[in-house]
Amino acid sequence: MKRILGLLAAALVAGGAFAQSAWPAKPVRMIVPFTAGSVTDIIARTVGESMAKGLVQPVVIENKPGAGGTIGAAQVAKSDPDGYTVLIHSSGHALNPAIYPNLPYDTLKDLSGVTPLAAVPNVMVVSPARGWKTVADVLAAAKAKPGQLNYASAGTGSATHMNAEKFKLRAGIDAQHVPFKGTPEAMTDVIGGRNDWFFAPLASALPLIKDGKLQALAVSSAQRSPALPNVPTTVEAGVPDSEYTLWVGMIVPAATPPAVVKRLHEEAAKAMNSPEVKARLATLGADPFLLEPAAFNAYIRTEMEAAAAIAKSANLKAQ
Repeated sequence: MKRILGLLAAALVAGGAFAQSAWPAKPVRMIVPFTAGSVTDIIARTVGESMAKGLVQPVVIENKPGAGGTIGAAQVAKSDPDGYTVLIHSSGHALNPAIYPNLPYDTLKDLSGVTPLAAVPNVMVVSPARGWKTVADVLAAAKAKPGQLNYASAGTGSATHMNAEKFKLRAGIDAQHVPFKGTPEAMTDVIGGRNDWFFAPLASALPLIKDGKLQALAVSSAQRSPALPNVPTTVEAGVPDSEYTLWVGMIVPAATPPAVVKRLHEEAAKAMNSPEVKARLATLGADPFLLEPAAFNAYIRTEMEAAAAIAKSANLKAQ
C-alpha cells in the first residue's frame, strides 16, 4: 500500500510539473486599458511581439479604453488567474484608487505586479498656433485668465491627468480638465486649438513634435530627455517639485500561479533587454524599467501613497 501511495504521489507531482511546464498552451491576451496609439499600447505591442517568440505562442493585444484605465483593469482582475490574461497599464493604475471611490476591484488584493516595462517622460505640448514658446508663457496666460484655460488628458485618473494636476498644483494656477479616451484623441484636440495644453507621453508626441504639429515646452522627468535635449524639464522651467515620470507595467490577477508569474517576468525581461526592443524604445524616448514581482508590488504601493497625497491636495475626483 505504501508503495502504491508513493507512486500516486510521484505521479501527481510529475503531473503538476508537466502542467506548469506546458504553460502557455494557447495565445496570451494583453489587455491595454487605453486606445490604440497610446504609449501604453505602443509599448505593449512592442514587448508583446518580442515575448511571443519566447513563449512560442501568439500574444494578442486588446484595447479596452475608458474610465482612466479602470475598465480594462477590472476585466483582468475578474479573469481566470491562469496567466492567459495580462494587463499592461500605466502609472495611472496607482492613482485610480484615490479618485474612484467605487472601483469594481481592489488594486492591491485583486491584482499583482509582474514587472514594470518602461519609464517614459511626459512632454508638455501646445499648438504652435498659440504662440507660446515657454512654460512661463503658459503660466502668464493662466494667471491672466484664472480658470479659463483648459488642459487635456488621456482620461480621468490616467498618468497624463496625474502629471497635469501635479504641475498645476505646484505652479499655483487654475485651469479646467478635459479628459479624453486616450492620448491620440487628446493630442488631436490640442493640435486643433480646442485645448490649451497636454502632458503627452513623449513616445506618442515625438513624431508630431518633429513634424511641427505640436510645440514642446518642457518634459516632466527629473532630467532632460535625450530625444529632446534642448527642451527643459518643468523644474528647470520654473515649477519646483513638478517632476513626474510615467511608467508602463505588466500586471496579472493576484491568484496567478507563481511559476507562471516567474515565466512572464523572465520573458518580459528578455524582451526588454533585446537589441530590437531597446532600439524601438530609444526612438520613443523611453527607457527599460525592470523590477522583480515583489519589488514591483512594493513600488505600486509607494506610488499609490504619493498619488493619494496629490489627489487630496488637488481635490481630485472622477468626472
